[in-house]
Amino acid sequence: MNFAGDTRLKDYISMKKFFNIIPGKDACCILLYGDIGEYDSVRSGDIARELLEAEALSGKIDVRINSNGGEVYTGIAIFNALKNSKADITIYIDGIAASMASVIALCGKPVQMSRYARLMLHSVQGGCYGNKEEMQGCIREIESLEDTLCEMYAARMGKEKEEIRSLYFDGKDHWLRADEALALGLIDGIYDADPLPEDSTPEQVFQIFNNRLQQPQNKSNMNLDELKKRPRFRNCVTDDDFLREVGLLETEAGKVPALDAEVTRLKGELKVFQDKADADDAAARKKLLDDAEQDGRIDAATRPIYENLLAKDRENGEKALEKLSPKRKVMTDLRVSPTDESPWNKRMSEIKDKLNRK
Repeated sequence: MNFAGDTRLKDYISMKKFFNIIPGKDACCILLYGDIGEYDSVRSGDIARELLEAEALSGKIDVRINSNGGEVYTGIAIFNALKNSKADITIYIDGIAASMASVIALCGKPVQMSRYARLMLHSVQGGCYGNKEEMQGCIREIESLEDTLCEMYAARMGKEKEEIRSLYFDGKDHWLRADEALALGLIDGIYDADPLPEDSTPEQVFQIFNNRLQQPQNKSNMNLDELKKRPRFRNCVTDDDFLREVGLLETEAGKVPALDAEVTRLKGELKVFQDKADADDAAARKKLLDDAEQDGRIDAATRPIYENLLAKDRENGEKALEKLSPKRKVMTDLRVSPTDESPWNKRMSEIKDKLNRK
């Protein structure tokens, strides 16, 4: 039974929020569009699950890439998932395969690159903070990752690891057109796509292909048998079961606008609380500084130093102020008014009075 004529079903099938795989007549398509990372668009866990679903749905899978790269460890996990898959996979570089995305493209499967696409190789980038040992550990980790990536590129290009390191891991971005990538052995072929301006920058290429993604990717009709292979519908025995499940998903989709509104409201409340907390914290820091200046632990010249310390590290800033000794004025300690007669002068006056009486 073909449900292509059911408008409600067709609209539902086209919603990407439920289907990350695009079924086709001869192959499923998995999209690696966006930044790579566990908190970004392309996540290793999602890709692994999509691969398993696609393998069950179709023996042939097209993986299409348009990504500026991202986290190395997430990229390596995706690389291994693709490399170890038993499916017939072809990689297509639609727009940009930069940094870690270029490594994923070289997972051992056939790679086709759009005539207008760009591929980019460069050194591993990262950062850390801490003491000297922690900094050195970060550098060792980056060097180890670069060593691993050099091996991956070298295996694909048929070159020595050190040659790859000297050519592409020199701190610069190395952008390659499709014909250059083909000559270097990084891809297996070039396919035609809708033309792009010859002077398009990598950023423009990335955006153009992302915009094309908004257009329908699968114009063929999907029948009930194909949909039943998906995990959500595997327990549907009859057509009524199937439509009931679709209805549940439609209900879930209808809740999204309300949930979005609630998230927006909660974010607004959180900002109010955060602003108040920031104001209270600033007032508390000011009182600490005022008290310290009043009892002489700091003065106008040293106040900015402790003000910055409190702002960056409240706990240690308070400890630093507590360790300072108060400096009370001598007149306060002696409790002598500046207008009172000193003991010496008082004694001299008494002697003079006695002499005068004689």
